[in-house]
Amino acid sequence: MMSGSLRVILLVIMGVCAGAGVLSAGGSGDESDGTGDELVVGFIYVGPADDFGYNQAHAEGADAVKDIPGVTVLEEELVPETVEVQGTMRSMIELDGADILFPTSFGYFDPHIVEVAPDYEDVFFYHAGGLYREGVHPANVASYFGYIFEGQYLNGIAAGHASKTDKLGFIGAIPIPQVLENINAFTLGARSVNPEITTTVIFTGGWSDPVAEANAANSLIDQGVDVITMHVDSPKVIVQTAEERGIYTAGYHANQFDLAPRGYLTGAEWNWPGIYTRFVTTFMEGSSSGNFIRGGFQEGFIKMSPFGPSVSDEAKQSIAGVRARMEDGDFVIFRGPLSDNEGNLVIPEGVELPTTDPKLEEMDYLVEGVIGSTGF
Repeated sequence: MMSGSLRVILLVIMGVCAGAGVLSAGGSGDESDGTGDELVVGFIYVGPADDFGYNQAHAEGADAVKDIPGVTVLEEELVPETVEVQGTMRSMIELDGADILFPTSFGYFDPHIVEVAPDYEDVFFYHAGGLYREGVHPANVASYFGYIFEGQYLNGIAAGHASKTDKLGFIGAIPIPQVLENINAFTLGARSVNPEITTTVIFTGGWSDPVAEANAANSLIDQGVDVITMHVDSPKVIVQTAEERGIYTAGYHANQFDLAPRGYLTGAEWNWPGIYTRFVTTFMEGSSSGNFIRGGFQEGFIKMSPFGPSVSDEAKQSIAGVRARMEDGDFVIFRGPLSDNEGNLVIPEGVELPTTDPKLEEMDYLVEGVIGSTGF
């Protein structure tokens, strides 16, 4: 994979040479990217594509797209959420002839995709986690994400059955709504098993900070936490730290079982191979996937890791029952009466916020049972 910095340099060189009349577009004067009739699809990752986490999950999706006949896949890793990603997107389009881009990191959306997309109206930009707003954002941009908090609720059930101290831990990057959804769903899942369980939350302040993540894991374990889950880009160091110290983990993004063969319970995973192949084939058929795309178990956007050796039969049966209801669209995680951890009623009695309710993507609170603060 070519680094984002190198692509920016090449784009600058291309522009200078073209202006000087050195770079030729071909004998006929027609522009050609050298790919013929191939559909060119670009994937951009903020971290390494083998991080056992967020970026690896997307890279697994890119690998599935490579198997589609007539498709060429470009991939770039370690592209920061700065103006550098704008250069990467432009070079994928101008140097490689990209027709579709998947800039996968949350911070790529605004201002970067929002600024670049209007310059390339024939290119479609799919962004993971962005909040596309019709009439506000470019029409050639789509926002897609999965209701992975459904998986975190099941992680919570597994944790509730496994914990002996009734103390769970959650290491989050930044308190944006998607992270808060996961913390709250995990806690509600655990408290459906034992209402006395608590979840202590530590925010690291960044998506990828292995030192801060290791320190957070050790701090939680020192406080008596015996099950940890997370929402950071790469759970690797957290899972390894927990395994070394003899506690359980519930994974996130991708399957981390190989990192913790003793303590891994299960994990909430993305099913990007199925989703990305669906997006690309739909595009090739001349159809539209829409601009605001979401899904959970029912739509095939997420899946669960296999159970580890410490998951009891009772826990497996409970998880299977709830998951079946989620797949049928018959299970509501966020329903009233529900209070936050400061005693404020956030969802009144009789009110349900189903998985598809857009209010959940505005979540700014931590539910009762969570120890910590959003910082808002």
